[in-house]
Amino acid sequence: MILNILLLIIGFIMLVRGADYFVDGSVALAQRLRIPAIVIGLTVVAMGTSAPETAISIFSVLKNSDSILIGNIIGSNIANILLILGITVLISDLHIQKNTLVYEIPFVGFITLLLCGVGLYCGIISRLFAFVLLGLFVMFLIYLYIISKSEKTSEIEVKQIGKLKTTLYLIGGLILLILGSNLAVDSAVKLAGDFGVSERIIGITVVAFGTSVPELVTCIVSALKKQADIAVGNIVGSNIFNILFVLGITGVISPILFKPEFLFDGIFALASVLMLMLFGYNKNRVLKRWASMCFLATYALYILLVV
Repeated sequence: MILNILLLIIGFIMLVRGADYFVDGSVALAQRLRIPAIVIGLTVVAMGTSAPETAISIFSVLKNSDSILIGNIIGSNIANILLILGITVLISDLHIQKNTLVYEIPFVGFITLLLCGVGLYCGIISRLFAFVLLGLFVMFLIYLYIISKSEKTSEIEVKQIGKLKTTLYLIGGLILLILGSNLAVDSAVKLAGDFGVSERIIGITVVAFGTSVPELVTCIVSALKKQADIAVGNIVGSNIFNILFVLGITGVISPILFKPEFLFDGIFALASVLMLMLFGYNKNRVLKRWASMCFLATYALYILLVV
């Protein structure tokens, strides 16, 4: 058991580092190809924090561990709002941008409800539905592009990387993502057996938390630097990417079994979105520290009920 836990941690570390290297290399390559900075920011950089979920999900579906895949996606989305925003708001009050509150947060609720509804009715995430998710993802990217063009946005910071280093970052990052996700999935499956619990529980707890580490670190650092105004937008965007992009890609590879037990997790995922909307609807659209206590208490209740 201890060995599997260590291997899981090593897998997560490889995933996080691999995602960093792969994103840096991809951004440098995109710049060399003269792709506009706004496009780089909306695609490569924005998808960077969802790279661990993507890698884990692809290997889960290849290894027929559908419960870890679905559990990872829904569990990560719950952790992103209740745990990560909860911790971030403890450090600093968070301002929610108008577009995020009016459009993006309700959209997260809609696609979460859509996922649970289709999953429960059909019992499976089919390739057809996966293409629907990818279609919605493209529409979301178009929305982001329009919003970004209509507002004043600063150029993204890009590391100056040489051709050789760019290649090494791309190849090395991809290798770390592949090896890390493979190691993490295998260890998670073995841990489920060690603890005598289902793969679903391991997926929505241990794996979901591990793949949410990039979002957690980003939000905490931003809050400490008093630059956390975009934290809510980043978290909401990550949740959208997880459902539309990650599930869309993996669903195209192979249909994914959706067990009825995930209705319970879906209810908490919807509840977390609703809480974020309600707490954000105030005069200044600010999440106060009392909201963080509600988030963290709800997450603790969820984990208690699950485990």
